[in-house]
Amino acid sequence: ESEIKKATVPGTNIGLAWTSMGGDTLLIEAIAFEDGKGGLQLTGQMGDVMKESAQIAFNWVKQYAIEHKIKDVKWFNKNVIHLHIPEGATPKDGPSAGITMAVTFMSLLTGRLVKPNVAMTGELDLTGAVMPIGGLREKSVAAKRNGIKTIFIPKANERDLEEIPDIVKTGITFIPVKHAMEVMQNVFRGSAKKYGF
Repeated sequence: ESEIKKATVPGTNIGLAWTSMGGDTLLIEAIAFEDGKGGLQLTGQMGDVMKESAQIAFNWVKQYAIEHKIKDVKWFNKNVIHLHIPEGATPKDGPSAGITMAVTFMSLLTGRLVKPNVAMTGELDLTGAVMPIGGLREKSVAAKRNGIKTIFIPKANERDLEEIPDIVKTGITFIPVKHAMEVMQNVFRGSAKKYGF
């Protein structure tokens, strides 16, 4: 329960992970601070694949942010963004947190809060496409256990919903998406449209 409660400031978000123990919710948090160098720092026992997907998410968001005047190039050159996944003792890997990290970055840059009881899973590519992931059943069980009411999933995983027991699905709205923008347009509180979402 506590993880859900923590995603209450801009730059925090909940993802769904698959571990050797089954599914789990994952709190992801990001801060920005001026250091004159810019770039991305990653902590929280991330494996190589997860680090790469963080870099992809960061670059996609950075490109979007500059294009839509959320932040300018100068800001990115001056400020470092630090992304952390708590529970540092637990190793985490895989590409399925890509969309979660992208939303975390966007939340931080815009100052907008993610809606309560929302989680997501999906690999992200550099064009912003949301690609299929594994372990949706286990991730859904973890979401249910943690009071999640809405889950964004890759459109390509929609057929996997049939394998998830109704007792798990009841009370959860699954939103299949093909692109990160579909998530951005539906995940934040309030309805400011000035950045295209």
